[in-house]
Amino acid sequence: MRNSFHLSNIYNKYSVLVNYCLIGFCGVGLDFVIFIVLTQKIGLFYQYANFISVSCGIINNFFLNAFLNFKKTNHLFLRMVSFYMVGMVGWLISSLLLYLLIERLRFSIVFSKLIIIFVVTAVQFSLNRLITFRSKQYEAL
Repeated sequence: MRNSFHLSNIYNKYSVLVNYCLIGFCGVGLDFVIFIVLTQKIGLFYQYANFISVSCGIINNFFLNAFLNFKKTNHLFLRMVSFYMVGMVGWLISSLLLYLLIERLRFSIVFSKLIIIFVVTAVQFSLNRLITFRSKQYEAL
């Protein structure tokens, strides 16, 4: 019983991060499935597919985070623009890393995408927590 109490304290302390990661898995899954379909089934160039799949994941994750995790739904359009811009930073990072891993290091497209997802998630969580879902940013509006 003591361990569950301790685990619940840890969850309470890090619940936003844990929920962000759980929501992120939904977005990652969506991103990955769309990426695979576009590159492997349709034959779309991996950079174009990456832009489309990342955008779908960003939009999905914004609404889930806004309503379920951070519970910040005021100024929704501005927050969405901010979240999407942070997502585009992630997309730029992922595009550069995809190029390096696929073109320079000759890794497979699928393996490269899997590696990059973890790097980009860490960057985006930090930026979104500091920028998009910060309370004081939108109080003056």
